[in-house]
Amino acid sequence: MPSERRSPGGAGEYKMVLIVRGELRLTPGKSAVQVAHAAVMLVDSATGRRRDELDAWRAQGQKKIGLVVPTLDELEHLERAARAKGIATVWVKDAGLTEVPPGTITVLGLGPARASELDPITGELALL
Repeated sequence: MPSERRSPGGAGEYKMVLIVRGELRLTPGKSAVQVAHAAVMLVDSATGRRRDELDAWRAQGQKKIGLVVPTLDELEHLERAARAKGIATVWVKDAGLTEVPPGTITVLGLGPARASELDPITGELALL
């Protein structure tokens, strides 16, 4: 899947990035629900530990970007890169009731964080 160029965010712009594991070929509805799980998990996590970032993200309209990567290996690489920069990460593991086996990693959530921190990690990925 070719990547699509997006304009980089401003220095003070905050966003959340939600990355779906493409090799699973989830239906659009399943992808949407998995991305929603990641967003909720990131907000829950940020409520206690990253309150300033969460508040800035909320004040700016709660920007969320949906992306896709082909493989779990690539998703794991992105997670390591984000953690190395101190960006909040969450994994969504499916309950296995519909399309994939229990415990399957479906989505990586990043942020909310400054676009200037996220874009070098995720800026070349394809939009969902």
